[in-house]
Amino acid sequence: MRFADRMSLLGTETAFEVLVKARALEATGKDVVHLEIGEPDFDTPRHVIEAAKEALDQGYTHYGPSAGLPELREAIAQDVARQRGTTVQASQVVVTPGGKPIMFFVIMALAQPGDEVIYPNPGFPIYESVIRFVGATPVPMPLREEKHFSLDVNELRDLVTERTRLIILNSPQNPTGGILPQADLQAIAEIAVQHGIPVLSDEIYSRMVYDGEFHSITTCDGMQELGIILDGFSKTYAMTGWRLGYGVMPEELAVHVTRLMTNSNSCTSTFSQRAALAALTGPQEPVEAMMAEFRRRRDIFVEGLNTIPGVRCAMPGGAFYAFPNVSQISQSSKELADYLLQTGGVASLAGVDFGVYGEGYLRFSYANSQANLRKALERIADCVDQLGHR
Repeated sequence: MRFADRMSLLGTETAFEVLVKARALEATGKDVVHLEIGEPDFDTPRHVIEAAKEALDQGYTHYGPSAGLPELREAIAQDVARQRGTTVQASQVVVTPGGKPIMFFVIMALAQPGDEVIYPNPGFPIYESVIRFVGATPVPMPLREEKHFSLDVNELRDLVTERTRLIILNSPQNPTGGILPQADLQAIAEIAVQHGIPVLSDEIYSRMVYDGEFHSITTCDGMQELGIILDGFSKTYAMTGWRLGYGVMPEELAVHVTRLMTNSNSCTSTFSQRAALAALTGPQEPVEAMMAEFRRRRDIFVEGLNTIPGVRCAMPGGAFYAFPNVSQISQSSKELADYLLQTGGVASLAGVDFGVYGEGYLRFSYANSQANLRKALERIADCVDQLGHR
């Protein structure tokens, strides 16, 4: 076969590659603690599952509108407005099979060859992958530990050019767990408004905040015409396999994103959307219980990492990731991650997998039991000690 040149521009998510390696090790009898995959280890709430079953019995097995079921779009609009203190219309909402399509469709709709897109680095690797795929130029915006993995607003201002077509934000952030403070969001909004640049705000972890409150740039002055929210059900409601995401955006962009949905997926499965409706409008106690447990795990794991010589880990404010600095142990985060897996039986991701500014760090997902997190800490400490005596 002869493949299109653009296929060489697509990257991947290393988490799935590491998972395959870890499973292969387990097949040989080695015990592995999985801290590589970014998904809650909780079950989907029972009332959500029951809603899906009921929807199947009611005949929600056919096509639906490309932008999503009207009742779900309305519920999302109300929930977003309530959570963020803003006004949202159902016509601004597009439901997609997972959050990635919103990312893909928005970048595709706004950027083309010759354009530039500013994105966080270290950051979710699919940002850069899709930017390259559409032929635009990815412009990394460094997130540094000394700023608690927020960005330098002055540095962002210098990155903006007449070719900038989109700015991507992610808060709470993957892989660092960092949260953009309100003052920074306001400053970013002022830059965006000044230059007329849309902002795609990836808020998939918006309900996973441990310290302070969540703030969305879409509530800042002037962002009603430029702000785009990416959110979904995967993280908040432990529904990763259900593939349910959504975007909230200006209506003129929603028209284009809906057309892209029509041309690619036709629609998001209708019975899944009924389950999503139950998630939004039903009991929220399962979410609160999950977050309370994540907080306990965060404290245990981060405090444990900071007792290991050569490891320094900032306390993440949100999401469920720890992003320790391991530069004193190894100059290559990939080599260290592979060593921890092969020798210690701890699956993690190299910081460089999230961009060049992630070198010197590892990403651990603490979406695992407290017992397994403690086991992982012991194994990491043993591996670091062995490296120190080599």
